[in-house]
Formats: sequence, C-alpha cells, structure tokens
Amino acid sequence: MHKGYLALVLHAHLPFVRHPEEDYFLEENWLFEAITETYIPLLEVFDNLYNDSVGFKVTMSITPPLACMLKDPLLQERYLRHINKLIELSEKELQRTQYDSLYHGLAAKYNHKFERAKQIFSEKYKNDLTLGFKYFQDKGCLEIIASCATHGFLPNLRVNESSVKAQVEIGINNYIKTFGKKPKGFWLPECGYYPRVDEFLKNAGIKYFFIDSHGIMHADPVPRYGVYAPLYCPSGVAAFGRDWESSKQVWSASEGYPGDVDYREYYRDIGFELEYDYIKPYIHPMGLRVNTGIKYWRITGKTEYKEVYRPDWAREKAAQHAGNFMFNREKQIEHLSYHLDRKPIIISPYDAELFGHWWYEGPMWLEFLARKMFYDQQTIKMITPSEYLEEYPTNQMSMPSQSSWGYKGYSEFWLEGCNDWIYKHMHVAGERMATLANKYKECLNGNPKHKIIKRALNQAARELLLAESSDWPFIMKTGTMVPYANKRINNHIGRFNQLFEEINSGNINKDWLTEVEKRDNIFEKVNLAEFYLSKPLHEKENIKENNRKKSCDC
Repeated sequence: MHKGYLALVLHAHLPFVRHPEEDYFLEENWLFEAITETYIPLLEVFDNLYNDSVGFKVTMSITPPLACMLKDPLLQERYLRHINKLIELSEKELQRTQYDSLYHGLAAKYNHKFERAKQIFSEKYKNDLTLGFKYFQDKGCLEIIASCATHGFLPNLRVNESSVKAQVEIGINNYIKTFGKKPKGFWLPECGYYPRVDEFLKNAGIKYFFIDSHGIMHADPVPRYGVYAPLYCPSGVAAFGRDWESSKQVWSASEGYPGDVDYREYYRDIGFELEYDYIKPYIHPMGLRVNTGIKYWRITGKTEYKEVYRPDWAREKAAQHAGNFMFNREKQIEHLSYHLDRKPIIISPYDAELFGHWWYEGPMWLEFLARKMFYDQQTIKMITPSEYLEEYPTNQMSMPSQSSWGYKGYSEFWLEGCNDWIYKHMHVAGERMATLANKYKECLNGNPKHKIIKRALNQAARELLLAESSDWPFIMKTGTMVPYANKRINNHIGRFNQLFEEINSGNINKDWLTEVEKRDNIFEKVNLAEFYLSKPLHEKENIKENNRKKSCDC
C-alpha cells in the first residue's frame, strides 16, 4: 500500500579522547555529554517504540572511536563520576529553586533525567551502551553500519592507499568485534567519496554506502532516478544519495526545526550563569566555567533576553514538527512515485549528536515521527537501505563523482590554509607505516623473540590512525579547541616518528612504549600492522576467478 520509503540515518561519532594521565580532562566531557543527552535518550526512544509494538526502522553508524570509548572501563568509571556530580548539582538546584515553580519544575526534570541516565547506564546496560544498540539491531529495528577506523577523511588520505585500506578494514574489524556480525553498510566519514574508494568497500564485503546528493547527481552517466534510488558503482557496491530537502528541514538552525523559539536554548547554561562559588565544585577543577547540561531557558528569539523554558510548549512543537516532516515527505513521495517506475527512497542522514545534545527535543521529535508514520498515514514507510536493495536488486550502474557533505560539498573544510600543514606529515607517516609493516612482516607472527617489535609496529599503526582522524582538521577550521587539535596531531605524529626510528635502529624503549600503549590504547588487542601489508586490491576477485575456472574445468 505504501508508495515509497524513508531511510533515517544517524551518524554517531566522536573522536577518541582518553587521557589516563590526568584525573580530569575537559575534552572527555564530549563523550559524557553525548551519553547523557544523545545516546541514552535514543535508546529510550527505541525502547518506548519497541515496547509499544510500533514498527520502526533506523539506520545508525557507531564509529570505532566511539565504540571503543563506550567500552573502555576507565571512561565508564569517569562517566559514573560525571553523572553522580550532575545528580548532586541537580539536588542542590531543587533546594535553590524551591520557591520558584517554573525553575523548580525544570530542576526536578533534570534531577530525574540524571538519575534515570545513571540507572540505564549502570544497571540496564552494565556500563556498556553498545549492548543497548546491539539489542535493537538483533530485534530488527536498527541497522548498525560500520565506518572508518578513526574517521579518516579518505579523499585526503588517498596518497597512500595502504592508509585507506587500513581505515576501512580496521573499522570493519572493530564492528565485528563489537556487534558480533559482519556489517552490510558503511559510513564514509564526512561522506567523503572519491572514485575507486568503493573497491576497498567491496573487498571488505560491504554492500552499500552513503554519499552527498551532488555525488549522485554528477555521476557518469547521469542517474535516471536522481537521489531517490541507489546507484551501483562499477565495483558493484550501492551508493545511496542524501536528500537535501529533508536534511535541511532538520539540520538548519535558522530554517529548520531546531531553531524554533519554544525549544531549549543550548547556549545558556547554569555553569556560566550562576555565582562562581556556588557552581565551582561542578566545573573545571582549574576554575574554568563549563556546560553542566542544566539549561533553564528557551530560544525565545534573536535576542540576548531569554525566557524560561516550557517543556509542555516544546513537546507540543516537537509533535507539530514531526507531523510537518511526515506531511512533507508524503507529498514528496506522492510526487516522485507518479514519475518513477519504482518506489522511491528518501535518504535523510544526520549527525546523531544533533538529537538531544544540540537539539534537546530531537529524540522526542524522532519518537513522535515514528509513531505518526506507523499510525497516521499509509503513503511512506520506514526502511533500511539493505532492505531496499533486497526489494530492488537491479539498479543503474554509474560512477559517482568525488564529493563530501559540509561546506561547499567537497574537501575544502578538511584541506585549506588553517589545516593543510598536517597532511605532509601524515602522508610521510602513512608511507613509512606501509614500509615498516612489509619490512618486518615476519615479526607479526607469534614468535616470542619478535614480541617487542610487534608491539612497536602495532603502536606505530595506532598513532598513525589517531593522527588521521578528520576531527582535527575540522576543529582547526571551525576555530574551536584549536590548541587541543594541534596538540593531538603533533603528539601522534611525534610518537609515530619515534617508534619508526626505534624499530629501524633495533633500540626500542620498552618503558616508553608501555606508557604510550596505556595512553593511546584504541584497538588494544588488534594486530594493526597486518592491515598495512601489501596486498593487491583485486586479490580476492582473482582468487574467486581462479576458483571459478577450476570449477568449470572440472
């Protein structure tokens, strides 16, 4: 009965930030805030829908850096300390606001939210939220897709194809370890595509990936269905294009839903508003004011004056906006289905952290949308890309064009005057890593006498991968936390170069290596250097072809 499909895609990613050398590290709060404001609320939405037998389908990437942090015992322990502090602060706020009904009601809501977050985190999911997402994938409601090892922006890493190969294959390896199955789809970081990168995905067993709309519209030959059906690249991997209309409706703070005057104001937090002596125990130990997550004001308008947040008003707006989004997609599908000879699919991808963190009402909006689509219409149905490919296995073959999402739609955000200096160091390190892996490949086996070289090789790969994260040039471009991004690049490249010299000289500093392994422990028990060994790109295809010929000869 449905005329078309909607694929909601949430991209969950944070850079790997873990600093055991310090008791409190400001940037670790990125993870803690996202856990409280995005990941737990999303799991609650999925739980509510599933328990009410509301049929829904969501596609979601959980990148390896995020998965590793969510499973890390040190960060789990620090999150519990973080949420306990927020519970304590919210209890103080209940006392401070007891004679103001509006503020007191909000303080009570925050107290309940933090208590609930702790209970879900520590009791329901035993400190590991990946178990929650895996649960809903196993139930068939959620399709989790893989991504690159450290969110490397592949068009800028293509100078060394060994680095591209490692980013893809290590990312998939981590997915399998985390979720216990092979992924069907893949999220290219920043939707960064260049022709031929899909061959690495094919060799790793991936069936589909996502690309920005102009990557599809500028494909060769021109796509018959636009972005409303996938293309098959020459490799045979399917490319799904982002629908700009539905994306902008949610993304844009100026034109989209998140900027509504009745929604919560992100940029006003009691960490900056209340008296210093009162708030001091709950901010940075050095006295720097930081966000606490307790925000009592609504957007109000383009003015410094902000009125008190009204949850009932915001909830009503979230329901209205969910209905508006559904109505627009219905009309869009009705128009498209009239002109196409198949059911069109609308791909709507968003950063997961938009929902709850930046747009406080985002998870609520998502739940309203799923319920309305299930009960209130019969034009459009939620689907995952793999399900669409099962229904329509035959698609046009075309070569997408190089592209990305973000500013101007190509690589400029990650390669321009403020951040271009990093790549000459990264490319040299990438070439050196491939050389190391092949030169010392006999050390990657289980021979005990090679153990220290194997550890050093794997740590060199670890440092290179961490340096390749697209987050560092992104931060440099946006101008926020630039010193931290500079430090991370310099530290990882510096450690890589020291390991390179020590491995080649045969004089490895074991104490220093042990310290670095404890500090930068992403993919801790993975033999990373193996992924840099020389291997023909089409080796798997050649093996298959030889086997086919042998079969025919028989």
